[in-house]
Amino acid sequence: MLALLGASSAQALTLQPVGSFDQPIYLTSDPGDAGRLFVVEREGTVQLVEGGVRSPFADLRAKVACCEGERGLFSIALDPDFDLNGRLFAAYTGEEEPGEVHVDELLASGPGHKSAVFVKNLFTVPHGAKTTHNGGQLQFGPDGYLYLSTGDGGGANDELHNAQDPASPLGKVLRVDVDTGAYEIWSSGLRNPFRFSFDRLSGNMVIGDVGQSLREEIDLAPSPFPGVVGGENANYGWNCREGSLLGPQGAGVPDPECATPPLGGFTEPVFEYSHAPDPDLGNPRCSITGGYVIRDPALGGLNGRYLYADYCAGALRSLRLPTTAAGQASEDCWLGLQVDHPVSFGEDTARRLYVVAKGGDVFRLAGQPPANCLPPPPAAAGPPLSPTFVGIKAQRRRVERGKAAVLTVWVSPCNGRKGDAVALVRNGHRNGSKFLNRACTARFLRRVFRGTSFAASTHQDLEYLPGESRHLRVRLAPHRRRG
Repeated sequence: MLALLGASSAQALTLQPVGSFDQPIYLTSDPGDAGRLFVVEREGTVQLVEGGVRSPFADLRAKVACCEGERGLFSIALDPDFDLNGRLFAAYTGEEEPGEVHVDELLASGPGHKSAVFVKNLFTVPHGAKTTHNGGQLQFGPDGYLYLSTGDGGGANDELHNAQDPASPLGKVLRVDVDTGAYEIWSSGLRNPFRFSFDRLSGNMVIGDVGQSLREEIDLAPSPFPGVVGGENANYGWNCREGSLLGPQGAGVPDPECATPPLGGFTEPVFEYSHAPDPDLGNPRCSITGGYVIRDPALGGLNGRYLYADYCAGALRSLRLPTTAAGQASEDCWLGLQVDHPVSFGEDTARRLYVVAKGGDVFRLAGQPPANCLPPPPAAAGPPLSPTFVGIKAQRRRVERGKAAVLTVWVSPCNGRKGDAVALVRNGHRNGSKFLNRACTARFLRRVFRGTSFAASTHQDLEYLPGESRHLRVRLAPHRRRG
């Protein structure tokens, strides 16, 4: 069920139907084609929606244990070069060992990559007999690694002490090498980080961690770009803490790790809320559904705000995140939309956002935000920020397949900007960053296997506004016959 409350204008924010599915749980898109949507269904199937037409894409029902408690197929992640290699990955609870979280590699082949089949199990995370707190979000990060969230193993109070146990992969975010299946613990101290995402502009990771009885929380980890201090080794506190409050150690044996907090302390949430009724709708709240930082230019004043919901209240809300994990979010507001039991959000390659409802409906967010969510007027104090120009050029606009495109990025004005980071965007995805030299230029080498779009961007600082270059298309050179 969908409710549009307070929407009276044709331009008002609304949710456009995508379709109805069988227990949908997640949505993503083809990295090279935003018009190809993949809807994940909990029992183990994936549907491809293309031009409004639905077709079966993958069937893992023989492998997936569903649907006791929170078990089932959780999410998929398509390789950034999916159009070239057809690789994708799926996270689910396994049938042969119920409770274990499996991450499998799948392969889509043939014209248009219309269907995918199982290739191999990449790795498995033991979980135990509890049917809850599985985590299960897969996302490729801006550093090219695959990331997986895992819950603490279920039960009250993290009775097995997994989240704070450095030897356990549960209650963590894992960083995975998809070529070997090896993983490392990226961050810890999480209860059930069912959904997390990467900001398409900054690369920051935003985690929606489901609480127990006191707090639902949003955690922020800086971008894991190479050379950038990211969220590695961050400990978000569970079960020593629940949000910013002391955790439930009194109900059972205290976690021994809580007696000696990590060096630097626990990382506090940037936003949290209690289970008190939703401040706008009055509905009870119970469990956060983490979303995405809004980067869809069609959504106007919502740009840069974080979209999230509560599973019980159903109100779609947004807030402004801080720039660092040590800050606090602000301007929390209701978007005037309500969905019964939102289980997930999704983002396509064109940065459009979607919401997935437990009952089966999937919607796309469109229109303009209500006045209470518009950005505040600019502060009067302080000098105005200077505009930034970002340029990009290629040594050659056509390169042979598999050869490197030589790209030069420059930033103007240049005064004092040596050492600032500039990020490369490839086919809509972050593709690494470099530091500007004394002449405010940076050079990138990127292998090309098909026609590829490149752009570059900079962040806002104390003197300059953010800047983004034009999109530069590098094409394949015609094949030259030998002999």
